[in-house]
Amino acid sequence: MDFTYDEVTERLRERLLAFMDECVYPAEEEFEAQAAESGWRPPPVLEKLKAEARRRGLWNLFLPGEYGAGLTNLQYAPLAEIMGRSPRIAPAATNCAAPDTGNMEVLAMFGTPEQRRAWLEPLLRGEIRSAFAMTEPDVASSDATNIATRIERDGDEYVINGRKWFISGAMNPDCRIFIVMGKTDPDAPKHRQQSMVLVPRDTPGLTVRRSMHVFGYTDADHGGHAELIFENVRVPASNLIGEEGGGFAIAQARLGPGRIHHCMRLIGMAERALELMCRRAWSRTAFGAPLAHQGVIQDWIAEARVTIEQLRLLVLKTAWLMDTVGNKGAHTEIQAIKVAVPKAVQEIVDRAIQVHGGGGVSQDFPLAALWAAARTLRLADGPDEVHKRSLAWRELKRYQG
Repeated sequence: MDFTYDEVTERLRERLLAFMDECVYPAEEEFEAQAAESGWRPPPVLEKLKAEARRRGLWNLFLPGEYGAGLTNLQYAPLAEIMGRSPRIAPAATNCAAPDTGNMEVLAMFGTPEQRRAWLEPLLRGEIRSAFAMTEPDVASSDATNIATRIERDGDEYVINGRKWFISGAMNPDCRIFIVMGKTDPDAPKHRQQSMVLVPRDTPGLTVRRSMHVFGYTDADHGGHAELIFENVRVPASNLIGEEGGGFAIAQARLGPGRIHHCMRLIGMAERALELMCRRAWSRTAFGAPLAHQGVIQDWIAEARVTIEQLRLLVLKTAWLMDTVGNKGAHTEIQAIKVAVPKAVQEIVDRAIQVHGGGGVSQDFPLAALWAAARTLRLADGPDEVHKRSLAWRELKRYQG
């Protein structure tokens, strides 16, 4: 494995680092102020940043193939890490923000030409936003075969009934399309019961019921998280993505890249937290000396650096495997990073908060939001325990008599 940046990656890294220094970091204060006033719409400054990112060629970097920048996972990893240093702005500014990234991948891989024209193309241009409606309140959605929302064929239409929640981005009025996962055949084998359909936001019977808070945050600047009600929602049969019974497989194809993208950005979040911790350690004096002289602070900083380097190498190995043997061949590593990275980054951010004292939990520093994001990612795209269960069984089977 050679993780040296190639010429394309190095060129994009330099361009992206300049964009962060010249545009993103200086806009953070304005972004936060506008977010407090803009309701569910993204802060206006974001549109300026999107235009500038596109002008600089920093657009759809996540998407391989003909629709995106054509980068491999290994090429994209250091770029996503840089974006993770300002996770509320940089991914959205470069059109590399979830859940749109995963939805664009689904449409690119499984969408019909008409579905791509209607929804993928405006998403690629950053003109609309989208959401992925899988998680439900009444079942343990960590087991996707539990999904209870019904999608029933009725002539040339599908009829959808069910309830979803924590649907990211759904409060944003620019969210114009939902990819909805539900059961089309409860009697089929358990991994062939589910399908996915496209549901435009203005479809009768679809109600965005309420905002779901995450550790007290509305995440309004990203369109929040919503509870959705589907009551006899009718869409054309042509809105089916792929084939009936293919929903579970599509979900797995979507979640693999999504998991590594989250972990790539988390490395950047950890780097930002470590930087803030070091700066704070030098700027604050207690008991006659800077905090940087305290042994416990030095221990936290040293442990953070070691942990970040370990996590980065595991993420890069995973990206390399996804590029060389495919997502299925990298299944163990994808699960390993999803377990290891959010938990470790949460601890690094927690210690940075501790060094900042009361300021660490305030709105004057990004640390509280970074902590909430890292902690939430221990649930999103599958909780730690589900990934550990799968990893453990894979190991156990090697020694089964």
